[in-house]
Amino acid sequence: MTDTVITEVRKSLYLDSVVLMRMSRAITQIDGVFEAAMMMGTPANIEIMTDAGLLDDVGRTATGGDLVIGIRAADKISANAALDAASTQLEKPQVEKRGNKEWHPKTLRTAIKEAPNSNLALISVAGQFAVSEARKAIRRGLNVMIFSDNVSLLDEVELKREAKKLDRLIMGPDCGTAIINGVPLAFSNVVPRGSIGIVGASGTGMQEVASLIGQYGGGISHAVGVGGRDLRTEVGGISTLMAIDALDSDPNTDKIVVISKPPSSEVGSKVLQRIGESSKTSVICFIGGRKLAMPVNATQVFTLKDTACTVMDVSHSDAEPVLPTGFDNGGRLIKGLFSGGTLCAEAQVLLQQGKNAVYSNIPVANSLSMAEGGQGHVLLDLGDDQYTKGKPHPMIDPSGRNELILSAVQDRSWGAILLDVVIGFGAHRDPAGLLVDLLNENEFNDAPQVFASVTGTEDDPQVRSRQVKKLAQAGIIVAPTNADAARWALSFVERSV
Repeated sequence: MTDTVITEVRKSLYLDSVVLMRMSRAITQIDGVFEAAMMMGTPANIEIMTDAGLLDDVGRTATGGDLVIGIRAADKISANAALDAASTQLEKPQVEKRGNKEWHPKTLRTAIKEAPNSNLALISVAGQFAVSEARKAIRRGLNVMIFSDNVSLLDEVELKREAKKLDRLIMGPDCGTAIINGVPLAFSNVVPRGSIGIVGASGTGMQEVASLIGQYGGGISHAVGVGGRDLRTEVGGISTLMAIDALDSDPNTDKIVVISKPPSSEVGSKVLQRIGESSKTSVICFIGGRKLAMPVNATQVFTLKDTACTVMDVSHSDAEPVLPTGFDNGGRLIKGLFSGGTLCAEAQVLLQQGKNAVYSNIPVANSLSMAEGGQGHVLLDLGDDQYTKGKPHPMIDPSGRNELILSAVQDRSWGAILLDVVIGFGAHRDPAGLLVDLLNENEFNDAPQVFASVTGTEDDPQVRSRQVKKLAQAGIIVAPTNADAARWALSFVERSV
């Protein structure tokens, strides 16, 4: 029996990509539905949905301003039920209430008129429209956070150069996390206000460090995301340098943290020179990078945990693992399945200290690409484009990694499975519960030991301690940090038998 595919195009209807991802996730829970996606009809999204087998000829006629619903189900009854559910969700009013008044701004100009004291715009439209909206915003005196991806490198360079001339900060594109004046934006956590400012090219890296700072008794003044390409030679670190300038002049910021994968040597030198000109102390974490000559007011570290410990001046001593006794399935390798790319990179750095090679789809220095083949630890960033085409990001819908988790726990060549659980705004309402349900629904013999950590805080909607408790009660070994989870897993698989 062949699958049933239904496509519907809603002309000139725009919804935020995160909203659409959540709607898509709800639809996929309907019995008989194999896959579903609700996306704007940009060329990139049409290609994604086509590759996922979610479009018919009607869907391919959509344009960038149209909303496309694609459903693949076991039969017409299930497909129609899913389409009805999608229609019901779309008919709900998507408005924000301001007091007793419903706010329906259709354009950036109208939004500014309604909120004239605003100084920041968050752009979350299809990538092909993001640059024009961001340019409108900076020309109207606003700083900009671009959540959208699929923005070309050339457009990013031109936009940031114009913003710099106008003294406006561009965060992004593909900026997933920020905290400005205590207000969390996009994928962020509820952390205490404090005197530590963070500049990060990554999302989960900032989330991990900010959450740990909160756990260690500190707080965040601002966390500024700049996008993963800002420290490339072509961009020149424009947003990073502007963010450092802003934190340096901010009276409420005493210390500055910079988190990124290794920058180009030219841009790295500019960043370190600017840090050295500051009167404030800094901590620099270029994950997977080499040791560099630091200014006298800066300390270089190589993991997210050490970043938080150093800036908070707390002990770097590693938590002692509580490893199971009398259990060993014979596996000596680790399979890591991550929703956070920076968490995946940090784990690579730590597993490189072991006896086996480390492979990844986002290899850092001294790790190997998956394409090179060979035997060793394997750490995958499941938020990478190859895994999210036509699907929600695993932070929004962790079930996207279910198939890979089940495959890993059934494979006795793995001695340990390493997972991250990321909570906070924008994340799934109960990622730990989802994982535990998956494992409880299946019975495994001689399965690898599962190790995990929870990135987040007690004040997050999911409540970190509750997530930790659920995981621990299911037999998952929960470490206090992502770094500890990687170290514990390595200790477990390399212990003498």
